[in-house]
Amino acid sequence: MPGSDIIDIFPMGANITPTGHLTISNIDIAELAEERGTPLYVFDEPTIRTIAQRFNRAFSDRYEDVQVIYACKAWSNVAILQILEEEGLGFDVVSGEEISTVEAANINLNKTFFHGNNKSRSELVQAITSGVGRIVVDNNYELDLLEEILNEKNMTQEVLFRVSPGVDPHTHSKTTTGVLDSKFGIPIETGEAEKIIEKAMRSNRIIPKGLHFHLGSPIFELEPYKKAIKVAFDFASKMKQTNGFIMEEFSPGGGFASKYLIADKVPDPEVYAGTICDQIKKLCKSLDLELPKLTIEPGRSIISRAGIAVYRTGVIKEIPGIRTYVSVDGGMGDNIRPAIYDAKYEAALITRMNDQETKMVTISGKYCESGDILVKDYSLPEPNPGELLAIPASGAYALAMASNYNASRKPEAVLLNDGGFRIIRRRETIEDILKFDVVQ
Repeated sequence: MPGSDIIDIFPMGANITPTGHLTISNIDIAELAEERGTPLYVFDEPTIRTIAQRFNRAFSDRYEDVQVIYACKAWSNVAILQILEEEGLGFDVVSGEEISTVEAANINLNKTFFHGNNKSRSELVQAITSGVGRIVVDNNYELDLLEEILNEKNMTQEVLFRVSPGVDPHTHSKTTTGVLDSKFGIPIETGEAEKIIEKAMRSNRIIPKGLHFHLGSPIFELEPYKKAIKVAFDFASKMKQTNGFIMEEFSPGGGFASKYLIADKVPDPEVYAGTICDQIKKLCKSLDLELPKLTIEPGRSIISRAGIAVYRTGVIKEIPGIRTYVSVDGGMGDNIRPAIYDAKYEAALITRMNDQETKMVTISGKYCESGDILVKDYSLPEPNPGELLAIPASGAYALAMASNYNASRKPEAVLLNDGGFRIIRRRETIEDILKFDVVQ
């Protein structure tokens, strides 16, 4: 069956009925889309829980003291965060608004790490007063600002330092963050990281706990992690010898890949865990360092497969000898990744999953941009206007980066679980959009 391979990149509870309909967690997705409208984002709760559990197990089986934290930037939603908290995860946040989202989920912030390259004074105040567990210091300006606030409030704060190891993870240039030429991180090779740690250790307010880096995302290779961990641990060893700095905690970030295409070869969580944990243990032994607490930060790899985008086809424009465009009622307004990262996706007509793929098409969005292309040159059964089309692996960095371009409304999101569903984000209305306009 044409649909049998693609089902492996849909949520784990996905199946194809004998009549060719896509079901997830025993729900017919076509019937759901007819009831709730399109565009519609559908998330599968069992998939989220299973992947979260797998990351927990993969690392805890190989390392004694480890904490998995979810990168909220992938998609931050109260219902999703509550599920992940139930599975024992903490959270990686990068804004005051993401801190507020974790708080709105009634989650204690002690396992929340505040990242970002340009934290504002108000965000740092919010993080400190709300009890964020760790602030990840990204630069010298931030360190000075943090100490100033802590002095004003007569408080202390535990921090990690985000260092730049200067390692290329071989991913898209726009999602590479661990090289020297990056807006993120404190460079090790320039001596800046050493200076900042020396300054922090003289402070009565700032409590240095360890090091963090993030190489980028998605990372399909294992060697960049090994190289970057060595750079970080060599640096930690030097800081211990020269400044008495003890790396009690360490985070190699996240960036773990997720499967978008049938052909993608993605390491399992157990493989990432084995590579990272073995390298840490090896280096601690050779450098005479104590094993630090390990924190990892998956985001995409937890939520991507759990979500799908469902659209309705409209205009079909055939240009003989060139291309056939199939327009859908969403596009770059709800998933901008193809436009800015050249991201690749698969697609399926969800009531014809068993039909032969006979037509090469390009799936285009409704937005007034030529770059609003979701899937280029892709084989589908001969499509018709008004059909339902799904793009799997849409859970990460789609709704998270959605916009109101063309005054469009952001889609509804629903959560499935064993034959039932609940709305976890309602569809926006035009009133939602217009309420921010000020009329004199």
